[in-house]
Amino acid sequence: MPSKRLSVTVTRRLPDAVETRMRELFDVSLRDDDTPLTQDQLVAAMQGCDVLVPTVTDDINAATLGRAGDRLKLIANYGSGVDHIDVATARQRGILVSNTPGVLTEDTADMTMALILAVTRRIPEGLAVMQSGEWDGWAPTALLGGRIAGRRLGILGMGRIGQAVARRARAFGMQVHYNNRRRLRPEVEEALDATWWESLDQMVARMDILSVNCPHTPATFHLMNARRLKLMKPDAVIVNTARGEVIDENALTRMLRAGEIAGAGLDVYERGTDINPRLRELKNVVLLPHMGSATREGRIEMGEKVLLNIKTFDDGHRPPDLVVPAML
Repeated sequence: MPSKRLSVTVTRRLPDAVETRMRELFDVSLRDDDTPLTQDQLVAAMQGCDVLVPTVTDDINAATLGRAGDRLKLIANYGSGVDHIDVATARQRGILVSNTPGVLTEDTADMTMALILAVTRRIPEGLAVMQSGEWDGWAPTALLGGRIAGRRLGILGMGRIGQAVARRARAFGMQVHYNNRRRLRPEVEEALDATWWESLDQMVARMDILSVNCPHTPATFHLMNARRLKLMKPDAVIVNTARGEVIDENALTRMLRAGEIAGAGLDVYERGTDINPRLRELKNVVLLPHMGSATREGRIEMGEKVLLNIKTFDDGHRPPDLVVPAML
């Protein structure tokens, strides 16, 4: 008789290659559609499996974990961010949490540069003119944007993604500045030709473009609040491919509408899909639907990390990407 296989429940549709491998290795419950689970459905899923594979759309808070029962032993998150999971409560209940760090670095850094160019060079406005059929030909003063070579880029959060953004920015001829919880090692800082700012306020006030690349934690919630946004130069641009909660979205919207900030490129939002409707009205704002990590290669690599974490756990070992509260 074959040994009993680990029971795994997946909350969203994953790439076919990942789902097929899960089926080969585990007793897996897959989704037929791709809508987020309700909280009651999420609880039912947690009660009926050994391992849950959630995504950023699943709110696994203390109350949800309190209803999970005793069977669930591992939450193998499909994604690197775990701010949607109460890791401390999970650990208290004997539930391990793993994630998929590192595989989305280059994809997210690419999207950061794409947003910087889209906002500063007014690419969406140009697309709109072409799609409307109203283009009358080249004109010397039409759709003038700004050159990014020589501009100061401030990177808020100099982890893997922040450093990947810095490498790209240097190739574009930008001057790289950064603020981080800890200063980089001298050799890393020298390789990136990056200038360290201990004071975020002082850095923000001097940058032409600000890129948000830090995680969402209690310490970074509204790190870019109304007071700090007001420190930015009127001709500055802000880009966010990290977490929406880091920026006070209402304050940002007010300042963009008032011309106190020149533009913004956003891939993430403070309240998920509930985006401030006034942001949609602004021509100096580029909005994307959380596409920063959306490459076929990245999604499959995320799945491979999830599989490795589950299989390692199933073999009686510590998942290689185990998340502990001290890391957050």
